[in-house]
Amino acid sequence: MPRYALKIEYHGAPFKGWQRQVDLPTVQGAIEAALARLEPGDHTIAAAGRTDTGVHGLAQVAHCNMAREWSPFRLGEALNYHLKPQPVAITDCALAPPDFHARFSALERRYHFRILSRRAPAVHQAGLVWQIKHPLDVAAMQEAADLLVGKHDFTTFRSTICQAQSPVKTLGRLDVCEVETEGGTEYHFDVRAQSFLHNQVRSFVGSLERVGAGSWSVADMGAALAARDRAACGPVCPPQGLYLAHVSYPVPPFAQA
Repeated sequence: MPRYALKIEYHGAPFKGWQRQVDLPTVQGAIEAALARLEPGDHTIAAAGRTDTGVHGLAQVAHCNMAREWSPFRLGEALNYHLKPQPVAITDCALAPPDFHARFSALERRYHFRILSRRAPAVHQAGLVWQIKHPLDVAAMQEAADLLVGKHDFTTFRSTICQAQSPVKTLGRLDVCEVETEGGTEYHFDVRAQSFLHNQVRSFVGSLERVGAGSWSVADMGAALAARDRAACGPVCPPQGLYLAHVSYPVPPFAQA
């Protein structure tokens, strides 16, 4: 059975996350239903990351097995046809080696988070950013973010329902920048690691926002990390500003990667 790698873009608002759920709309469920329109029967795809309700995908990666060989271009086009009008698109498709696994072969996952600061309600960016009304101190947030980089016990920034066997993870990068736009000031967070705990990125950003707003000091972020206690975490930010932005592999599965 030939295996295909799929690069997937989606708007998370209509879905109850990535993972298939009975009688609920999910991104995985939508793609598997489209696959069943091409080859009748049950289809199970695996993804690089299981994004939560409302989280978006810019370049999610999944793999699927097909009963017959398809031209990658035709498979991607056919899936996009059957995915309409849902906000999901296959932006690239490639024949993959039989041992390629979208989740277990991944070397790094990169998430992007957007905060929009402006008093007027967001119109064009509604549902795509976390909107706040106050400015943030980027330098302070970056100083606090630097404390999180490296190998740590991230219990403080881990959801209580997280199923990971260990709270110890290695954070590769957490970069913060400010971007002036016509719609207001945006603050972007670029977060990279091989793997993440449940709600880890949203917990990071929620706490960093407190530092940027002046409610927390940089030392408070260090104390929260050292506490290894979920109660020490700042507010967990909403999901609509979060994007799975990129997944890296030892051998890039797509021609343009």
